[in-house]
Amino acid sequence: MTVPEESPVQQQGMPTVSASWLRAPYPSFVVDPDSGVVEVNEAATRLFPGMITGAWLDDVAPAWLADAHRRFVRAAGRHTGPPEGHPAAPEPPSLPVQAARGPHDGRMFAAHPTPSAGGDVAWWLADDTDRHAAEEALRDERRRALLLTEASSRLLASLNVDRCMEVTAQLAAEHLADAAVVVAPRNGRRHTVVVAADGRTSRHQTSMDSSLVPGLAEALQGFPPVPSRWIDPLALPDWVVPDGWDGPVGSVVVTPLPGHGVPAGALILLRRDGHAAFTASDELFGRLFAARAGAAVSAARMYSEQAAVTQTLMAELLPPRLHHVNGVDFAGGYRAARDSERIGGDFYDVHPGATPHSPSLVVLGDVCGKGLEAAVLTGRIRTTLQAMLPLAGDHQQMLRLLNGSLVTARHTRFATLVLASVQREGGRAGLRLTSAGHPPPLIVRNTGEVEEADTAGTLVGALPEVSARTATVDLAPGETCVLYTDGITEARGGPLGGDMFGEARLRSALGECAGLPAEAVVERVQMLASQWVGDRVHDDMAVVAITAPHSTHLTAVDGRTRGRFTA
Repeated sequence: MTVPEESPVQQQGMPTVSASWLRAPYPSFVVDPDSGVVEVNEAATRLFPGMITGAWLDDVAPAWLADAHRRFVRAAGRHTGPPEGHPAAPEPPSLPVQAARGPHDGRMFAAHPTPSAGGDVAWWLADDTDRHAAEEALRDERRRALLLTEASSRLLASLNVDRCMEVTAQLAAEHLADAAVVVAPRNGRRHTVVVAADGRTSRHQTSMDSSLVPGLAEALQGFPPVPSRWIDPLALPDWVVPDGWDGPVGSVVVTPLPGHGVPAGALILLRRDGHAAFTASDELFGRLFAARAGAAVSAARMYSEQAAVTQTLMAELLPPRLHHVNGVDFAGGYRAARDSERIGGDFYDVHPGATPHSPSLVVLGDVCGKGLEAAVLTGRIRTTLQAMLPLAGDHQQMLRLLNGSLVTARHTRFATLVLASVQREGGRAGLRLTSAGHPPPLIVRNTGEVEEADTAGTLVGALPEVSARTATVDLAPGETCVLYTDGITEARGGPLGGDMFGEARLRSALGECAGLPAEAVVERVQMLASQWVGDRVHDDMAVVAITAPHSTHLTAVDGRTRGRFTA
């Protein structure tokens, strides 16, 4: 075999390192197993000025390169020489080439080793700066994408405004800056501010001047942020800097929290003096994060406002809590058709008389349909009847006026009603009962006998005219009048699952309630009806009990006489 003149002769099993590498544009050099430089080309000398033949690699090259050479030699099993008195070990076969990477003079290099004859290692370096920068950028983008995913998951896990603001500040302080401040839109004269730094989160309210922080007033109005370089960190007001912050602020970013049509607030990011200042890339990512956070905070705020409105409206639609009024005991119970709902088409009200001796008006009704639409009509009927309280003594007139208002409305729903005027008369209670298409009330006597009130009429809201017959009932102490909706008698269930509860079972249950107070009667009826239907589909259920108590009391409160009588 003929070997080129400029190439050293290779040993058995080892490749040849051509001397042409000395003229290569890449920095190249040969290092012996003891880290001594054997040969070096001009490009390597320019890169490492101290690298000459005979120099030690540790003295002229970066530590990462010297360490890579030692690791490569150890992996190859090469040593400086055999122990004294032992024969030399044969050279091992060639190893897979594995590059080492590291920085030098502001750039990144990839060093590739090639084993040479005699145990030497030839190294050549390639500028890897662009590739390293691309890899770093890709890692940053992946990290930021994961952060945005985590932020969305954590922020959307709650519809509580305070919790969303806290999570926003915590995530921003953990991943984007040394500290984060979330400023909510002004509520009255004050702003809610959440501060997160060093694993701690605090909340307070302040009547700050937003113009003292450049860009904050604009961010709170939803305008784009100003560049970080425009903000003087040393001019920040005290409320922006977290308590216990060590040292001055070095860099500040102020960015809006975009909401659903209305700004959700602003996010202020802080970095300590001496830490890397915010770059344009950091500011852009801060805006992406703020967009996610703003959407979550805005959604939570909208939900909170809608929940408050719903709660206010719901309070007017829910059946009232009944009690002792003008010497008579009242109790009521309601169960919506769906367990997930609190309102429906059944309703009841008790309107106390103007004086202790005036009759109280009880209304129980059933609107056609279920759910929210039926509840809306229910609220309309209740409001209309309340406006007609001055006419409470004339049930026929009230029903005619109510029917007229429903017939002329745009909806096509109708309702059944029962009106009861109740007045204490000595130890007894006198009732006038009028049914408009509704099941007649049941009277529970002290003997256990259950009677049906002699009243009937047409439903309201369906025909131009409405007619009804009024019955007069007298309750002795301990006796009860029960008003109910057909959701109770028509409830299907029982052992076979398809039988109706029926009026007969209701009468039997009420017969066992003779002498019981109004609340006990209502609880008994509700319990039996609920057990009958179980978890099956059912209609709305409502029941009201009117009881002449065994004793009442006449006392003067605020100049008004209240009943006190012992039977």
